Amino acid sequence: MVGWLTNWLAVQMIFYPVKYRGLPLYRRNEIPLGLFGWQGIIPCKTRPMTETMVNMVTTQLLSVQEVFGRLDPRKIAELLAPEVAEIGQSVLDELLPFKWMANIPSALFIGLPTKTKDLVTYMNYRFLKEFTVAMQGNIDSLLSVRNCVVNQMMTDRNMLGDLFRKCGQKELDFLTNSGLWFGFMLGLIQMTVALFWDSPWTMSIGGGIVGYATNWLALKWIFEPVNPTKVGPFILQGQFLRRQKEVSAAFSDFFANKILTSEKMWQSILTDPETAPAFEKLFGDHLRKFTTSVTSGLGIKPEPEVFTLAVARAMKKLPEHVGVLHSYVDTKLNLQETLRISMENMSSAQFERVLHPIFEEDELTLVLAGAALGFGAGLIQQGLETGKLTIPNRKQIW
Repeated sequence: MVGWLTNWLAVQMIFYPVKYRGLPLYRRNEIPLGLFGWQGIIPCKTRPMTETMVNMVTTQLLSVQEVFGRLDPRKIAELLAPEVAEIGQSVLDELLPFKWMANIPSALFIGLPTKTKDLVTYMNYRFLKEFTVAMQGNIDSLLSVRNCVVNQMMTDRNMLGDLFRKCGQKELDFLTNSGLWFGFMLGLIQMTVALFWDSPWTMSIGGGIVGYATNWLALKWIFEPVNPTKVGPFILQGQFLRRQKEVSAAFSDFFANKILTSEKMWQSILTDPETAPAFEKLFGDHLRKFTTSVTSGLGIKPEPEVFTLAVARAMKKLPEHVGVLHSYVDTKLNLQETLRISMENMSSAQFERVLHPIFEEDELTLVLAGAALGFGAGLIQQGLETGKLTIPNRKQIW
């Protein structure tokens, strides 16, 4: 039971507490253990772990350029055209000094010949189509997948833990339950030692060794050997690595439906300080070209300052209107299937890096925590055995 308890506590310490608990007297950045306190390994190291994971996704699982190339610019233009008209009218409402003046453009449009109205509608459609093509060609400078994912994980530090639990719950359960049978086997050795060394310290020292050894052995069993290795009639491979297809499905489902959704990516494109200026420039250039074509055809020549102000106002309003794209974009990008297939095709060595980093980041800490917890449990057992520690009866409690 000592082995199971220490392993269970060690697993909890991977994920909890989400925020640092203890006295903030001295603590180094992104180190779970403070002078007098602890923060879960994953919540503490969310940034470096996420960056490692994103690097794996973008270099081995998908090409952002190729994925966004799946979008049909004509369909995007079709979906956004009514929204652009609404944005334009809203901008006019704000820019023109009198409210009645904002109705003039729409009144003029209604009074235009059918052919002219069709031309303006076509120009709007062409503007959106060309803008989509330009976005596809510059997507690497408009969307930082790294920032998109890291910002989400840092905002909600439970999210990364949820992802790892979804992918590796069986390994975490194994790590916990292995304390029973690893602990039992090591306990037999401990009992044998106690027969020849009559000292109460065998319990606390033995508990520390059991706690250390059970965690170390369990981690080795989960991830090693990386490649299938034949030993006599048996083929050995790490537990996690044998579940590659199952984990691929879980990882791709979580990543595509909770992290890299159309809504989250558009939010990043429009608000990320690193990429938003590039998007605003691209959008402004195309909007200016479109507006110039329309106004010059109507004999109107707005001042450059008006263009600049109009682009800024349109950018502020755009997030409220891109929602019409989300269903189409999520379906067309098909990230879940792309990630699943790519992950299934990874080599064992590559796949091992999906989950192992959460243990590897602080594997020594995890193992030493097991040793410390085992030592503490043994010390309590030692106190009970020697009579220096007693369990109060019911009358003493009440």
